[in-house]
Amino acid sequence: MTHLRYLTAGESHGRQLTAILEGCPAGLAVSRARIDRELARRQHGYGRGDRQSIESDRVDIVGGVRYGQTTGAPVALVVANRDASNWGDVLSVDQPLDAARAEPVLIPRPGHADLGGALLYERNDIRDVIERASARETAARVACGVVARLLLEALGCVVASHVVSIGDVRSDAALTLEAVADVERDPCRCGDSAAGARMRAAIDAAREAGDTLGGVIEVIAFGYPPGVGTYVQGDLRLSARLAAAVMSVPAMKGVEIGLGFAAAGLPGSQVQDPLGYEDGRGYVRAGNRSGGVEGGISTGAPIVVRAAMKPIATLANPLASVELGTHEPVASRYERADVCAVPAAGIVLEAVVALALADAALERFGGATVADVIGAVEAYRARTRLR
Repeated sequence: MTHLRYLTAGESHGRQLTAILEGCPAGLAVSRARIDRELARRQHGYGRGDRQSIESDRVDIVGGVRYGQTTGAPVALVVANRDASNWGDVLSVDQPLDAARAEPVLIPRPGHADLGGALLYERNDIRDVIERASARETAARVACGVVARLLLEALGCVVASHVVSIGDVRSDAALTLEAVADVERDPCRCGDSAAGARMRAAIDAAREAGDTLGGVIEVIAFGYPPGVGTYVQGDLRLSARLAAAVMSVPAMKGVEIGLGFAAAGLPGSQVQDPLGYEDGRGYVRAGNRSGGVEGGISTGAPIVVRAAMKPIATLANPLASVELGTHEPVASRYERADVCAVPAAGIVLEAVVALALADAALERFGGATVADVIGAVEAYRARTRLR
């Protein structure tokens, strides 16, 4: 990210998660209520674990916003961890007495960052890895993502998501702006109520078996302006930015835009979007198989991104592992976890996609104020309609 940058800090069971978002133009209306609403969406969804009954995420805006508007300064956001009080000195910053030290975690869980992190940072206690690698960190990114979403909404763009599949249960429902409310009412965030019921049954079966489930989430940005991104450098392609954003989220193992992998099995005549021209609208495309991005540049059609999420790695029926130091074979540890986090992951993906799209738009259109950015977008739209 080059114009709208963010950093997060904090541990899963530490005192708080902290986020700094830099580069937001001045004059953007931001409220705690809007951020809290998105944080609550992240906590919901069928298949979540006990942690969500402990936390009730609320944001504290501690910098960069005055009287409800951004000032141009970095926006500082804090989300407290209620569960921290239950952990005593386990995550103490200061050196505790030896008698107060927590027992070190020595058994890495397959599929987690446990072993890789312990080897990378030379940690003799995997707790140091678990706390930061935890998906709890995504609450801070969701908070940052709200600011990005508000900026995009000022440009006429709305970001939404829905669950396409959980396990082997798939929905063929399409996501439209009109269908967003229906998606939010479904516990699995699925636009097809019958498929949603089958998804819940699959999650229940996995819970009974001590197993977990993954799935596919689709994120769509409606109304994103054309002409954002470029082909001149690979890392500046809008598609590259979107792919990087999706893959930055824990448990994501695949990403596609538009037809994605399906395009590999089709002839070109069924993949490309034919071009046309209409008075008053300018250049148009007969379809959106490209997912709103061609040659690394946004087309003005909805941006369509799908992400494949693997099943949660912590299993109630543990897999085989090896103890650090002794190298003895042991059963993996069980750390409180979800059975399925696919519905909740959609909210995290909305946030990171919004951050990537807002960053790219600011790079393309610039502006120290929201009015500057809006004016530049409108001028570009007008220019392209006349070409």
